[in-house]
Amino acid sequence: MFSRAQKTPLAEWWWSIDRGLLAALLLLLAAGMVLSFPASPPVAERLGLSPWHFVVRHAGFMVPTIAVLVGTSLLTHRQARVAALLTLAISLVLLWATLRFGTEVKGARRWISFAGQSLQPSEFVKPAFAVIAAWLFSESMIVKNVPGRLIATAIMLSILTALLLQPDIGQTALVFATWATLLFLSGISWWIIVGLAGAAGAMLFGAYTFFPHFARRIDTFLNPEGGGNTYQIDRALESLLEGGWFGRGPGESIAKKMIPDAHADYVFSAAAGEFGILFCLVLVGLFAFIVIRAMIGAQRQSNLFARLAASTLAIQLAMQAGINLAVNLNLIPPKGMTLPFVSYGGTSMIAVAFGMGLMLALTRTKPEERLSTGLPIYRTALAPAE
Repeated sequence: MFSRAQKTPLAEWWWSIDRGLLAALLLLLAAGMVLSFPASPPVAERLGLSPWHFVVRHAGFMVPTIAVLVGTSLLTHRQARVAALLTLAISLVLLWATLRFGTEVKGARRWISFAGQSLQPSEFVKPAFAVIAAWLFSESMIVKNVPGRLIATAIMLSILTALLLQPDIGQTALVFATWATLLFLSGISWWIIVGLAGAAGAMLFGAYTFFPHFARRIDTFLNPEGGGNTYQIDRALESLLEGGWFGRGPGESIAKKMIPDAHADYVFSAAAGEFGILFCLVLVGLFAFIVIRAMIGAQRQSNLFARLAASTLAIQLAMQAGINLAVNLNLIPPKGMTLPFVSYGGTSMIAVAFGMGLMLALTRTKPEERLSTGLPIYRTALAPAE
């Protein structure tokens, strides 16, 4: 595609990017597009829309998603940090503005509208916070007088406050877990880890006490026979079982047609009904490949900030995918968390593309690393930056 002798930005990008990681991310996008064909039409028809309404919109979201993914991966480490800082600042303002000007849906204000288009700021907050918090943590580890961890914690608390006021318990848990991941990667004592586990438990208890909708979901999950609404998860489990190993074929699943959010939060269950458990295992394997490959690429970086940021972005992707899959398998109470790059949703797709683009940019190899004939040196996040 490009000669190694070329010195253009695109040629440099092509020979420094992790092409295997990029290909895996594009495969995820392709899988989401393919799954939208059988999963979306029944949902659209129930809403009185054209059968291909969500398919067409999903295809339209693919263009900016790929553009953001590739464009962000072209950035240098410094440019990636600046892009994340600007995104975090704007998204945080919008996150708080959502409380006043956002659209209320089912008692929660999570979306804000511009010129007829809706945006969920919390989706962009997650990857931007991961990168900026990683930078602050790395600075505090290199220069002992820099209060990086304290500043990152203050930003995290501001984000959590806004999310709880919306309320959005799932995104709150994910942002807190991102911060806790950075604490773990940067090196903390086991006593702090135990304290964080206690804090997480206290947060769950507080959410159960003060948020009735969250308490209802927990009660229904623990006691499905108690009269709670389990229609969607029941249909999702039926779709999972209906497909067997190889699926009933595109458009043939009966249970999938009854899932209200088959195109979004429950696309994994819809995929099982149509294409079978083996296809779903391949999808899970693709996520595992991306996370492991990104973690390995992060440990190759000599820069502490790049190691922390890329690792945290990879773990954040794993956590979001894990939450969605656990909900589909009825392992945890239902939560509106998309399956990255696979579920329908423009904000989610573009925000994940931004995060994965940053991850690709932060795991690019330097010229001296590409010329090395020896084995790569794997470094831990605790190693001093060069």
